[in-house]
Amino acid sequence: MEKYLDEHSRDVYAFHGHHVYLGFPMAVPKSVVTDSELDVLIVLWSESFVTARSLAEQLYGEVAPSSMGTVQKLISRLEDKGMIKRDRRGAPHRFEATVTREEVAGLQLDAFARKLSNGSLSPFVMHLVQTKRLSKKDKERIRRLLDE
Repeated sequence: MEKYLDEHSRDVYAFHGHHVYLGFPMAVPKSVVTDSELDVLIVLWSESFVTARSLAEQLYGEVAPSSMGTVQKLISRLEDKGMIKRDRRGAPHRFEATVTREEVAGLQLDAFARKLSNGSLSPFVMHLVQTKRLSKKDKERIRRLLDE
């Protein structure tokens, strides 16, 4: 995933041929995943090339028409967002994530920062530091990144 500014100084994320403009209210939902979509991605991050049936079993504990319909809808939305891909070679189709956990975390955090603090990540970093949620190793990594 690549982040850049367009000609109007709006933040843009590009990944797998999709460009998401975070400067517009209607673009944020495209970049943010719902809890249900995140559940699908978590399964796909732990296993590669998962079938819709397997997703339904893992997410809902059953393969009923309603759970299969829900999984198909979630798959469709994630495909539209460019976050998963479908392997059509054979039946049943299999799915895998095309974005990493870190990319999704970045998209979610940036969208939330835009809503809460005009795009600034400072309140989030300050909170992590002040509540001692960062390990010594995490703090060292952040220091190195800031020094670059």
